[in-house]
Amino acid sequence: MSKLDGKVAVVTGASKGIGAAIARALAKDGAAVVVNYASSQAGADAVVAAITADGGRAIAVRADVSKREEAQGLVDAAVNAFGRLDILVNNSGVYEFAALAEVTEEHYRRHFDVNVLGVLLATQAASKHLGEGGSIINISSIAASIQPPNSAVYSGTKGALNVITGVLANELAPRKIRVNAVSPGFVVTEGTRTAGIAGSEMEAGFVAQTPLGRAGQPDDIAGVVAFLASDDARWVTGEEINVGGGVR
Repeated sequence: MSKLDGKVAVVTGASKGIGAAIARALAKDGAAVVVNYASSQAGADAVVAAITADGGRAIAVRADVSKREEAQGLVDAAVNAFGRLDILVNNSGVYEFAALAEVTEEHYRRHFDVNVLGVLLATQAASKHLGEGGSIINISSIAASIQPPNSAVYSGTKGALNVITGVLANELAPRKIRVNAVSPGFVVTEGTRTAGIAGSEMEAGFVAQTPLGRAGQPDDIAGVVAFLASDDARWVTGEEINVGGGVR
């Protein structure tokens, strides 16, 4: 019997990168998975196809979690398809570094709407269905602790997310729902490739500062999330777990 047999998970922003790896890992451990996407239906469909080809259960659902009705619709789709909800992984996020002089209202609102408001709205909708043993995992970033230059807005959203994680862990604890955060270090994904970071001098700089001496891969993050989703982590809540090869 797999660790997540009988469980149902929603993974936001799961059409590629870390989110896709998380969706596959949860399905491998037995969960039925709702693969959320905002724009890349082809990517989400590919993740669903990979899961079902391995004998798992998954559906793709489009929703912009920064909009209340769409976040609620995402959760409703999960419950309608699979009858319950046990796990929410808040992975949807945007990131764009900008120097202070370049920060605009649009830049600020885009980041905080998705990275912070989206987490609150998705969690609000999901919490109505989560019962004892439910698990919420928020994907944060090591940027909140190392605070690199030109990341005031992005790092600010992740700092807010870490505080929200602690607050909600306390708020939902009486219902025996656990809330934790995972903070990846530098990870090679489609996003970091598109941004020109993967394979660049910037990546080399990150690796040079990483005690384990390499960049992260999406599966490095997914395994930790799968642990937090399972009963193996039944005594873990309110924690922020850095998964960055030793970077602090």
